[in-house]
Amino acid sequence: MAVSDVVVVGQEEVHRLLPMGECIDLMADALAALAKEEAIMPLRTVMWLPEKVGALVTMPSYLSSLVATGVKAITIFPGNHGTELDAHQGAILVFEAKRGRLVAIVDATSVTAIRTAGVSGAATRALARKDAGDLAILGSGTQARTHLEAMVLVRTVRRVRVWSRNPDRAKRFAKREAARHGIKVEVSATAREAVDGADLICTTTSSPEPVLLGEWVAAGTHVNAIGAVGPGGRELDGEAVRRSRLFVDRRESALNEAGEFVLARDEGVIGEGHIVAEIGEVLAGAVRGRGWDAEITLFRGVGLAVEDLAAAHHVYLRAVEAGAGTRIDLGGGRRPADA
Repeated sequence: MAVSDVVVVGQEEVHRLLPMGECIDLMADALAALAKEEAIMPLRTVMWLPEKVGALVTMPSYLSSLVATGVKAITIFPGNHGTELDAHQGAILVFEAKRGRLVAIVDATSVTAIRTAGVSGAATRALARKDAGDLAILGSGTQARTHLEAMVLVRTVRRVRVWSRNPDRAKRFAKREAARHGIKVEVSATAREAVDGADLICTTTSSPEPVLLGEWVAAGTHVNAIGAVGPGGRELDGEAVRRSRLFVDRRESALNEAGEFVLARDEGVIGEGHIVAEIGEVLAGAVRGRGWDAEITLFRGVGLAVEDLAAAHHVYLRAVEAGAGTRIDLGGGRRPADA
């Protein structure tokens, strides 16, 4: 490769180069590094478009273990749910951090789909009961699909139930994923029916209003909540948060961006200290995860730039090894005339 060559990796190639099992381990390492202050990551910036039809989001980060820095730039258009376009679209730029050279441009839609579920997989592995295996998924889109993939890798899943506000999509999801994983997937008529007796729950909807109520959650359950966007939306009501030991991907991000925490706190249901720890602190062995079988654990992930950087850097290395992706001359190298 020439010094100015940049590897561009598209959507389909990312799925091949970033298998879920590897991604779960990558996310665990990245979150532990963040907890050990081996990363730099300012809060994301969000620029809303007129009438909030969509937003442009930029997420920079640096990981010392990779000697790499990068930024994810995506648009978020919730109205795309159920259409031919994903709600999250964009690219991740990866730079080596010795001389600042741009080395890769990686599709962000596919990375986001995989790494978000990979983080939930790492959190589930650390927090859920070892015998948990009755899984309820609220939502039937991309994240529902990838979360099912992650859950079956970290726990022995005995039963799967899915609920969606769109029953037809739930039926298609159930048929497709049952064939894919060789496991029966039941369609539930209501969210309450889906979570009844479940000990693993993944909320993957775009709903700004609660779809999971605390009174429905059984003792000993682990919940991954990842769908709501911003401090004004939440998939879980305040009671669900109050009843849970709450773990987050990052405190600063949760305090500013996680609606489940922000709204429950503002309602007086919980206090500022309700966050037990960052999941990276658990993964690094600094904080205890699950304390006893009957407690409810909740992981609220808002999505972090270090996750995107770790995933995209891995994709870049794999692409170089496999000769995958497209090489383009995007500058950075000095031309002979400039020497």
